[in-house]
Amino acid sequence: MPGIDECLLTAMTLPGARGAAIVDWTSGLSLGSVGDSPNGDHEATAAETAEVARAAAEYQAFAPLSDRVAPEGREGLPVEDLMLTTRTGFHLIRFVETTFDSSVFLYLWLDRHTGNLALARMRLRDLSVRLVLV
Repeated sequence: MPGIDECLLTAMTLPGARGAAIVDWTSGLSLGSVGDSPNGDHEATAAETAEVARAAAEYQAFAPLSDRVAPEGREGLPVEDLMLTTRTGFHLIRFVETTFDSSVFLYLWLDRHTGNLALARMRLRDLSVRLVLV
């Protein structure tokens, strides 16, 4: 089970990876980051991506109350991940289900021309399941 540093380093092995972070979306604080940041400031990027993540997880347009109960009957986050495409890159946010409050996400910034969006999404899903936060 990887911790924060190992998780981030694994994310950076993806084709086209430019930067990665683990962020608490309630506070906007980065728990760890590696590589480059789109605006040159990892803390500002964490705060900005947290606002996007919080909106997607809390606004009923994206997360209706009926989606909050998983098929297995347990309550959880209705949003699994977000993908934002720009002219030069892909930005992925993958929510991490935790035993405490599930307020953490993995963020990955990929180069648009060398990144593989489908592969990155699958790897982030796997990392989010295996990630150990202590």
